[in-house]
Amino acid sequence: MKALVTGASSGIGRDIAKELSKKGYELILVARNKEKLEETQKELVTNSKIICMDLSNNESCIKLKELTGDVDVLINNAGFGDFGSFEETDLNKELDMIKTNIMAMHILTKIYLKDMKKKDKGYILNVASIAGFLPGPLMSTYYATKAYVVSLTEGISEELRRSKSNVKISILCPGPVKTNFNNVANVKFSIPSQSSEYVAKKAVECMLKNKLIIIPGVKIKMVKFFSKIIPDKILAFFSYNMQHRKYG
Repeated sequence: MKALVTGASSGIGRDIAKELSKKGYELILVARNKEKLEETQKELVTNSKIICMDLSNNESCIKLKELTGDVDVLINNAGFGDFGSFEETDLNKELDMIKTNIMAMHILTKIYLKDMKKKDKGYILNVASIAGFLPGPLMSTYYATKAYVVSLTEGISEELRRSKSNVKISILCPGPVKTNFNNVANVKFSIPSQSSEYVAKKAVECMLKNKLIIIPGVKIKMVKFFSKIIPDKILAFFSYNMQHRKYG
């Protein structure tokens, strides 16, 4: 069995790779930082391969498929965020975010899903966020990218169900997690963060049980519940007040 994990150099991606390794999967680890990928590799109990690649480039996504061939599990975890008022945030960083969070996930899901459909088996886990169900003032672009991940994955899931396919697709939608994401995004959250180990363990368990929407933690599940019944304007008000500038 072979699993491919993008964004595997740290945080949720690293810990999902570790969980899959415990279950006997050989790993293909993808990220831009070779040293951190090597650190992840040392923590695995099964064979693994490192591929250093910037997935914000569409051609890199196609090349990745050529390098890896068929896989049994695809974890689309690569992504990052940014903090600040929309008119003040850096446009180039936002465009890279859209390429990584949306386009890479979209391309990889499509090209690996085709092989899985032919075999009539396989798992795809697209890492989104509870942000995918909410308006996101001060992180508007990031929230919008995660809404895309949620919507696309839910649509594909229904297509697979209608075609009676044994391929399964899931969305991981955690709340704040203690990872390097906060440093890259330059943001901190007023609600407690979960550990990436806990989120990864729940993600793998629920994915293998064919759960579509995976939301680790009761408090975060409540956020999704209230997002359905509270008007968006009020949600945006509270969302704004929950996000604060990260100092130091």
